[in-house]
Amino acid sequence: MMKFFYPLGEWRRRNSVEHSSRWVGEHVGYDNTPLPRVTWKGFWMGILVSMGGFVFGFDTGQISGFLGMVDFLRRFGMRHEDGTYYFSNVRSGLIVALLSIGTLFGALIAAPIADWVGRKKSIIGWCGIFSVGIIVQISATDKWYQIMMGRFVAGLGVGALSLLVPMYQAETAPRHIRGALISTYQLMITFGIFLSAVFNYAAERHQSGKAASWQITLGLSFVPAVILAVGILAFSETPRYDLRHGKVDRATKTMVTVYGVPENNYSIQLELAEMRAKLSTEENIGTPIQEWIGMWRAPKMAYRLAIGMGLQMFQQLTGANYFFYYGTVIFSGTGIKNSFVTQMILNGINFGVTFYGLYIVEHYGRRKSLIAGSTWMFICFLVFASVGHFSLDRENPENTESAATAMIVFACFFIFGFATTWGPMIWTICGELYPSRYRAKAMALSTASNWLWNFLLAFFTPFITGAIDFRYGYVFAGTNVLGGLIVYFFVIEGQGRTLEEIDTMYLLGVKPWESSKWVVPSLEEMSGKMRERLEAGNPELAVKKEVEAGGTPLNGEGVGGVRAAEHEDPRDGSREVLREKKEVEV
Repeated sequence: MMKFFYPLGEWRRRNSVEHSSRWVGEHVGYDNTPLPRVTWKGFWMGILVSMGGFVFGFDTGQISGFLGMVDFLRRFGMRHEDGTYYFSNVRSGLIVALLSIGTLFGALIAAPIADWVGRKKSIIGWCGIFSVGIIVQISATDKWYQIMMGRFVAGLGVGALSLLVPMYQAETAPRHIRGALISTYQLMITFGIFLSAVFNYAAERHQSGKAASWQITLGLSFVPAVILAVGILAFSETPRYDLRHGKVDRATKTMVTVYGVPENNYSIQLELAEMRAKLSTEENIGTPIQEWIGMWRAPKMAYRLAIGMGLQMFQQLTGANYFFYYGTVIFSGTGIKNSFVTQMILNGINFGVTFYGLYIVEHYGRRKSLIAGSTWMFICFLVFASVGHFSLDRENPENTESAATAMIVFACFFIFGFATTWGPMIWTICGELYPSRYRAKAMALSTASNWLWNFLLAFFTPFITGAIDFRYGYVFAGTNVLGGLIVYFFVIEGQGRTLEEIDTMYLLGVKPWESSKWVVPSLEEMSGKMRERLEAGNPELAVKKEVEAGGTPLNGEGVGGVRAAEHEDPRDGSREVLREKKEVEV
């Protein structure tokens, strides 16, 4: 019988499992099933847990439209002598930016709470805090500072969730889809921003001049918070948190569920062994203050903290929120008749192209994608600023319709570059950057950096654009170049590696531009000093001096034959370290 080649079926077969050479192969005494590319549990974790991103995006996107609504302006704005209403730069800046101040404090406060009660319970509690902030805003009648303080309280919840959601996903996701899974947080941010623009447009069109024009959109903010708080109940605590608190069986069960393989699968047991060994160096935990101080003094931690805070700063300095916060106002200045529609289109593009970002983060890696994104966004802002300043008639934009069109087009090009690279991938890198002991506190600092710069840009943008108009874009063009250089010289590629491996690479001082091809050398190949550093910070790589006959299994349960990997291909440097890992007493 003639057989027909089915290319789609072959592609599905090849891509349904994870093929990283270090983790596959025949290992006697273990289940050797390759990890599925993604399980249903992992898929729903990416959707439901990432609703924390939707909470952020929906709250961020709605305020841009509120500032242009008739009823919102009349209730909370100021009045000219001729009777027209307006927002001063200070008032609009405070209304927009107080959310960011709240998020900054929320991220810092959430870190110790998450280490105390766990990631899962923390997420539920902060959803409640966010809902309180929405209630404060929606009950406002004519006091602008009530809106401002309501946004501050809501910001506490948004900031905490911006720390907890990427951390939860980083500590739970399988290594081969970790980048894509964390990036779904940014995807949901863009979805929230897009839907807020849609609801703003619909409400203003059908309820113009009424309180419902802004209260409907604001009231819908409860929906994602409730979905997240209820949805997280279907998931377990993160395996790394459980392991740190002595709940090894529950950590293993969580990994089995999310990874989609049996408990004795070689990949799960090897990763658990690494996690236990890392934990063995973290047993002497002091008071919270001692831990904060110790974090800065720990090997390579100050360096990594600077990288994390710097990357989050430059994510804001890409200029994306210049469009998202003030897009309605910006494009009304280009002569667009219905700037609500333009904002809706931009946000739709932002959401749609982020799906491509989930692909490239694992296909091309973090470093290449971020550097390419920086270059792309630099070009877009260069054109946007030049056309806006030199070609657009800012007094009567209708006279220069082609210039206004060009600005809209390059704004769309910019959003494509941001949404596929710097938008999702910075959250991924910050989730991978730190060791388990300090992850919550370190991610809190990096997230706080994001919100600090978010506040500064949101508050000062009206003043800056009033002084230098669209030349503000040149500032963002320059910061995009700097951001790309920081990625090239300081960020290590984490594609396909476990969190423990990435930690090892930073401790060893691996050159970032060589990190994508780096493999762990055998300890015999290292100098004495480097070997001491590696063994001190990574006991899972320490070679047992006197190996028992037959070796010690990874899971410590007496399964024989664990030295099978010694017969594998010696050309792969990762095989050598795999053999050494198996000779460890965990």
